[in-house]
Amino acid sequence: MARRLTAAVRGKAAVRVTAGVRMRAAVRLTAAALSLSSLLALTSCTAGDVGRQQPQGAEPPRIVVASGQDVTGKNGIRQQLIDAWNAKEGEQGYRARLVELPGSADQQRSQLLGALQSGGAEYDVVNLDVTWIPEFAAAGLIRPLTGGAVRSPGDIIPSVDRTSFWDGERYAVPFNSDVGLLYYRKDHLRSIGTSRTDLSGGVTWDDLRDLIDTVNDRPKPRGYKDGWTTQLAAYEGRTVNAIEAFASAVPDFALTDEEGRYAADEEQLTAGVTELRERTASPYLLGEASGSREAESLSAFAEGRTTFLRHWPYVYPALYETFKGNLGVTRLPGKAVLGGQNLAVTSSTSEQRAAKAAELIAFLTDPDSERCLLRAGFAATRTSAYQAPGTTPECRHASAYSGSASASPTGESAELKAPDLLAGGVSYSRDVLLPALSEAVQRPRTPLYGAVTQTLITQLDALCGPRPPGAPRPRDAQVAKSLDEALKKVLPG
Repeated sequence: MARRLTAAVRGKAAVRVTAGVRMRAAVRLTAAALSLSSLLALTSCTAGDVGRQQPQGAEPPRIVVASGQDVTGKNGIRQQLIDAWNAKEGEQGYRARLVELPGSADQQRSQLLGALQSGGAEYDVVNLDVTWIPEFAAAGLIRPLTGGAVRSPGDIIPSVDRTSFWDGERYAVPFNSDVGLLYYRKDHLRSIGTSRTDLSGGVTWDDLRDLIDTVNDRPKPRGYKDGWTTQLAAYEGRTVNAIEAFASAVPDFALTDEEGRYAADEEQLTAGVTELRERTASPYLLGEASGSREAESLSAFAEGRTTFLRHWPYVYPALYETFKGNLGVTRLPGKAVLGGQNLAVTSSTSEQRAAKAAELIAFLTDPDSERCLLRAGFAATRTSAYQAPGTTPECRHASAYSGSASASPTGESAELKAPDLLAGGVSYSRDVLLPALSEAVQRPRTPLYGAVTQTLITQLDALCGPRPPGAPRPRDAQVAKSLDEALKKVLPG
């Protein structure tokens, strides 16, 4: 079935160039060197400059890597790893060149699809969102990878590594990962006199609602409006929140099976819609969340309008730099959705360059590179990167991040400006981020992901979108029935 679906999708790929929905903006800055104000300003951007241009004149053989903008800024960690590869290759070896694509994630996807389908793209390696792998593989735009493209595959976090496969074959190698986390304002919790101000050991949604009730029942912190916020605007953030709610409500929930066929039913969707409604009910959710993306939700949290925030790991350094001991971070209650990007070799590149491109991917994703990525603010894809400070070699590929994560008595890194050691001896990377990644759930695995996420966004607008004051929400079963019917139209099976 999967191979038949692959053949069908390959013929329809050009039509789907514009079928993508708004995905989370790739222009995200970590706070490795930037203030929270800079992060807020640039998270909302949807355009950026194209990366380094091809130099004039003769040059050594080259490998062109196409990627979204690096969240660690100009000359960020991705460019530093590319530079390390070039230094290793020497003057006569293959030179890698990073090209950063402008625009939001869905715009980048369309650019890559169009460029690779036209056959005129120079790209040898593409850095793809994890949800794009089945689509690009089914359309024949990326090639299966041999073992030479991945080093120590047993070290890659299994949930993360599964995003690299389609139709039983590896088409990519995980580069950097991502997962939802829960941030909270300890100063808010202290101001209301609650005894529970450290949540690093984890919370449930019932715990979260109880804490919000306490905040709401007592004199409120200055500027406070509602308990928590997230990203529910009509883009990929709404899909992420929906899948997290559905997977939390239904054990082993999946919209699609391994072959991309529709696998859910109306009863499961009803349970998921009920969970999503409970999470987004007043007085718990900040009212403006229905129109919020990453930047708006981050701003609401930073300005004190809410006590809790669902967001991604890259904001941790910026938030800590701003709030210091008043910031808390823990795993998201229930299930969290997996994000991230994987590196793949294009089908259009020559066989000779393809072999060298696979070597480049192996270098960019090896254990040392992953330690560098983690220290720069990304979520690393390898278990070894999360071992206790001092038990793994330092990051050697990127000198700016070569310092030990335990360089100070507090465990605070000079590069990250945020401590790894949280209250009670809890390690942020080892005890919060790694388990969250290991237990994260995937969004639907299908070459038709663009149509699926558009369907989810549209059908859930009745529940998550803005509505006139006093207007009733539809019943959960009604929303689920409409969603089930719509998904059956866009998915096989």
